[in-house]
Amino acid sequence: MVVDDHPMWRDAVARDLGEAGLEVVATAGDGRTAVRVAPAARPTVAVLDLQLPDMSGVAVTRELLAQDPAPRVLILSASGEHQDVLDAVKAGATGYLVKSASSDELIAAVRRVHVGDAVFTPGLAGLVLGEYRRLAAAPRPAERTEAPRLTDRETEVLRLVAKGLTYKQIATRLILSHRTVQNHVQNTLNKLQLHNRVQLVRYAIDQGIDQGTDAEE
Repeated sequence: MVVDDHPMWRDAVARDLGEAGLEVVATAGDGRTAVRVAPAARPTVAVLDLQLPDMSGVAVTRELLAQDPAPRVLILSASGEHQDVLDAVKAGATGYLVKSASSDELIAAVRRVHVGDAVFTPGLAGLVLGEYRRLAAAPRPAERTEAPRLTDRETEVLRLVAKGLTYKQIATRLILSHRTVQNHVQNTLNKLQLHNRVQLVRYAIDQGIDQGTDAEE
C-alpha cells in the first residue's frame, strides 16, 4: 500500500513497484483513508509518507500496526531530520528512506522490509542504533526479570540481528537456511510480543544480548 498526499508522486511510486513485480493492493492520499482501507486490502508493506494532511505519519504507523494483520511500515519521506527518523522508528516503522532514493533502492527496501529486515537511508541506521543504546542505559529490572525465555539458538540469532547482520548473513554465519533464520526471528517476536526487527534490536540492547565477539561490529 502506498500512502502519499501528492498524486503524481504516489502514482509514480505505485507504478515503479508494480513494474518490479510487486502487487500494489491500495493507495491512499491521507492517513485516515490508509487506516480505513488497510484491513480489507491486507497489505504486507505500507510505503508511507510522514507529512500527511490529516494525521502525522507517526500516528498512522501506530494505527496500522495495531491492526490485524499489521503491515510492516517503510517510511518514504522528504525529511531526513533525526527526530523524524527516531519518532517513526519508535512508533514501529521497520525502515526509513528519504525521497532522494532511487527507484531501485526503494524496490530493494520494500523487498527487504517485507521479509523483516530493517532498512535505512545510509547514515540513519547508526543514528537509530545509537539512540537505542542511549535509552538502554537506564536499567529496567522488571523487564529483565519478566523476560520470556529464549532458546540458545534464538538468542544467538537475536545477537546477530542486533549487530546489524541481514538474515542472509546470519544464515551463512550459522550455517542455516534463510527460512530457518526467519522462523527463529518470528518465534522470538512472538515470544517477546514485539512487532518488527527494529524493536528486536532495542530489546537485545536493553537486555545486553548484543554484547559479544561472535559477529562483526
